[in-house]
Amino acid sequence: MILGTRGDIEVCGEASNGQEAIDKALELKPDLIILDITMPVLNGIGAAELIREAMPKVPILFLSMHQGRQIIAEAKRIGVRGYVKKSDAAATLLNAVDALLRNEPFFP
Repeated sequence: MILGTRGDIEVCGEASNGQEAIDKALELKPDLIILDITMPVLNGIGAAELIREAMPKVPILFLSMHQGRQIIAEAKRIGVRGYVKKSDAAATLLNAVDALLRNEPFFP
């Protein structure tokens, strides 16, 4: 819903699990990928790693309830470019999307 408030952002696909996220990313070739860390079949970290291998230039943003330095460190290690806590999404998600599309990291 937050992304839908902006006319210049189009959600081209949604996935219900990590494997589906990989499949849709490869099929749809989006400009940006937003993943949750907790997903069935394959978690967001595993999905992000595989997406990064196949699509290294596409920025990935984690949107998750998980927080902490270890999560941020792991995200950076695998090439995720940003992180937004779900509880902060209303205030920061669009800023994070804009930053990643400008090729800037977003780790508040």
